[in-house]
Amino acid sequence: MIENIQRAKDSTPLPTKEGQGEGAAAGVSPVTILGIESSCDDTSAAVIRDGYLLSNVTASQAVHEAYGGVVPELASRAHQQNIVPVVDQALKRAGITKEELSAIAFTRGPGLMGSLLVGVSFAKGLAASLGIPMIDVNHLQGHVLAHFIKESEVESSIPPFPFLCLLVSGGNSQIVLVKAYNDMQIIGQTIDDAAGEAIDKCSKVMGLGYPGGPIIDRLARQGNPDAFHFAKPAIEGYNYSFSGLKTSFLYNLREWIQEDPDFIEHHKEDLAASLEKTIVDILMNKLRRAAKDLKIKHVAVAGGVSANTGLREAFKDHARRYGWTIYIPKFSYTTDNAAMIAITGAFKYADKDFCPMEAPAYSRVAI
Repeated sequence: MIENIQRAKDSTPLPTKEGQGEGAAAGVSPVTILGIESSCDDTSAAVIRDGYLLSNVTASQAVHEAYGGVVPELASRAHQQNIVPVVDQALKRAGITKEELSAIAFTRGPGLMGSLLVGVSFAKGLAASLGIPMIDVNHLQGHVLAHFIKESEVESSIPPFPFLCLLVSGGNSQIVLVKAYNDMQIIGQTIDDAAGEAIDKCSKVMGLGYPGGPIIDRLARQGNPDAFHFAKPAIEGYNYSFSGLKTSFLYNLREWIQEDPDFIEHHKEDLAASLEKTIVDILMNKLRRAAKDLKIKHVAVAGGVSANTGLREAFKDHARRYGWTIYIPKFSYTTDNAAMIAITGAFKYADKDFCPMEAPAYSRVAI
């Protein structure tokens, strides 16, 4: 059963009367891509025609909240229940039939294997039945290319190549040099925990619930970011480390709780604000150094943590102070969504970069 099929009000523009994109206007058959995303606990389907988004539908899984994290077996079962109605809704909201599709793009990895297999298997079956090509998409590459999604009657700010992208999520913290849609180089990454993982675990230690990102964000808006200070690791180059911060947070909290058993309740806003500030400072210090060394002024952010208010404000501050041109995704494109898979598929379709039917899913891979 779908627990929540949601579409952000401004994330799926209605098709215009003339059709979408340059192809339709020129009388050329439009290129219509169905994107399917199922790498973790969100089942999502989206339709993009000639680069313009027609629909983006996501079914979320609330069942994992009770366990404090995603349970792989439950996630894969929910994907099996959600995949058909989600794709059906995406097609209906786009105002097209499946026979109008040019190709099907799907997340091949990285992610949870059980979850990926649902999306990959469905994509293969639908593509075979329609006789259209399949396009495999790297999930991380999709997050970066979410900045290229265009919406009808909405002015889009698209980064020029090359640009830097800070990719931050529950499983990844990377600085990516993007030279082309298919030429991305990781110049810095976490050597242990990711930023989103650190936030979730610190939230769990405080007993605030899962997922921790939105909770910490909300509390941080009400707290003093300079109330507490936590460890900032000294790592060479552009790489990150968040395990030391997590340990520092835990040990300090234990000491404070010994003095005041209700310490967390009395200081949760300040704790959240101080934690957020520390993580944002760590992320921005390395990104700022990379931008300076590479002499790049176009800088983007992507991934689930890019929804964090403190990080977004830090990007705006750096734009003012260092003359950056920044690219911050809409909230609907920060979490796992099929629109980013579909736009990546559109790039690959133009190069006829298709994948064979026997292509397997993969749980681990870099960009």
